[in-house]
Amino acid sequence: MSKVIESSGNVFTDLGFSDEEAVLLKLRADLMASLRKEIADQGWTQQQAAERLGVGQSRISDLVRGKWEKFSIDMLITLAARAGRKVELAFG
Repeated sequence: MSKVIESSGNVFTDLGFSDEEAVLLKLRADLMASLRKEIADQGWTQQQAAERLGVGQSRISDLVRGKWEKFSIDMLITLAARAGRKVELAFG
């Protein structure tokens, strides 16, 4: 029988990353997921998303394919703002 361990609420913490790194990884993952959802919800092609967000189509391809290592948090926040999203950090 498998043992079930309750999540801490952050999968990166659960995977053993330091608290600081886990917070940054979760923030990056959440921003990328939000941007992918926005692109899908708008029905944009990758080219349309690139034009709307002011980047090349290859950057949108990287985003859609989840290539997180190619995006800084700063860049993801910039893209979210360009997409009309309001980015807020909650501490607690």
